[in-house]
Order: sequence, then structure tokens, then C-alpha cells
Amino acid sequence: MKIAALQMVSTLEVDRNLAAAAALVADAAASGARLVALPEYFCFMGQRDEDKLAIAEADGAGPIQDALATWAQRHGVWLIGGTVPIRAETPRRVYNACCVWGPTGERVARYDKIHLFAFDNGRERYDEACVLQAGQTPVVFEAEGHRVGLSVCYDLRFPELYRTLATPACDVLVNVAAFTYTTGQAHWDVLLRARAIENQCYVLASAQGGRHDNGRRTWGHSQVIDPWGQVQACVEEGVGVAQAEVDETRLRAVRQQLPALAHRRLG
Repeated sequence: MKIAALQMVSTLEVDRNLAAAAALVADAAASGARLVALPEYFCFMGQRDEDKLAIAEADGAGPIQDALATWAQRHGVWLIGGTVPIRAETPRRVYNACCVWGPTGERVARYDKIHLFAFDNGRERYDEACVLQAGQTPVVFEAEGHRVGLSVCYDLRFPELYRTLATPACDVLVNVAAFTYTTGQAHWDVLLRARAIENQCYVLASAQGGRHDNGRRTWGHSQVIDPWGQVQACVEEGVGVAQAEVDETRLRAVRQQLPALAHRRLG
């Protein structure tokens, strides 16, 4: 199964972002990708965190979710829709929801980001908890016989989440992200490779990658990593597609040669 990480530089305009995403999904599908992932906040990068509230949708209904379902069905792919702001039960809060649509256009999974990013180095300050409602439950789905685990951006720093997703083992772990340039430059690549190595699976990482209308700069480096921690494809900056094959023979060989998953003693 060929998998593809789509990299974007999303703007303040939802319609413009949807058009860009539609083109990338079409490109990936045309080149044979069966599992396609958009980045976090693919549909909107606002001036302020609170701007998400204005475009938030009800669960299962809205133009952003409808577009994702349409693209999945049109191209016959498993589409991981980056993240969409879904209204929470708490007033003025949204879930940062990573939803998945199957080749028929039916939604097959929804994961709400569990770990909410906060960072303040005196020059940059972020606090997702001011608007986002944290999720509670790890989510795995199956695509064409492959077990696929979902995560979003800051989740990448919490290996216990991936151990939960990988029990039993996953074939692919997905992270959709909008890593800041500062934190991404320092940690993105090494954390992604660690998640692949320690869980002996493929990692599919879709990111925002460039300078946005709101002045924010994201790190990019969307990539596919194999179970040995080797990068198979990468888009460093700007819009693009990183894709590679999930090789079942490679998966089995890594796990047989170094049976680390079978050697676990804690948890």
C-alpha cells in the first residue's frame, strides 16, 4: 500500500485552503497512494486561536467535512483529514479533530487531540488550551488490512500514547502537525524517527511547512519513515507530497531480526 503525506502552507481563507488540499489529494491519488494524510489545521490558519470558533463545525456536518468525504470517495482513497475544529460541549471550545474517511466516503474514525501544546520562549507564545478541548481516547483504524494509529502534532512528544496505539502492533503510525519552526527544527525529525524505531512500524507525518499569512512559520519536513527509522521520502518546505510504499516484507524482517516488541517487560 502506497501512503502519502501532504504538506501545505495554509492561509486565512478556508475556500483557498480547501482548493489547495483538493489538488494535493488528487495528485497523491493519481500517483497511486491509497492512504493519504493532510496536515493539522489544513483548512485554516487564523490570526488568533479564537478564530477557530468562527469556522467550527458540528460533528459529522459542515462544508469542510463534506469536502473531505467527497475527495475520499472521488479518488477511492483512505483520507486522513488533517484536523478540523469540531464544536465541543463546553461553550467557546472546540476539539482539534483528526477524522478519517474511507474510499466510499464514509467516515471511519475520529480522534480528538489529547495533548494540547503550550510554549513560551519570550518571543513566541502558544497555548492551545485557551480554545481547544482535550480529547481522551487513542484511536486506531484498519485500512486494507493495515492497522493505523492516529496522533496530532504535540502528541509526538508522548511515547506512551504510541505504545497504547501499538498494542497490538500498528503497521503505520500517523502524525498530522503544524510544528513551529523553532520546535520543529530542534525535535521533529528525531522524535518521528524514534516513534518508528521503538514501535517498529512506518510513520506517516504530514505537516504545515512555510510562512503563513498570520506571520507564523512552520517547520514542514513532511515525511514517510520505515520501521528501521530510515526516511523514505520528505518534503522539506513549501507545498508538496511525500510518499512511499508500506512494505510488509520489510515490516516482518525488522520485527524478526530485532524482536523488541516481543521483549517488552513493562506496561
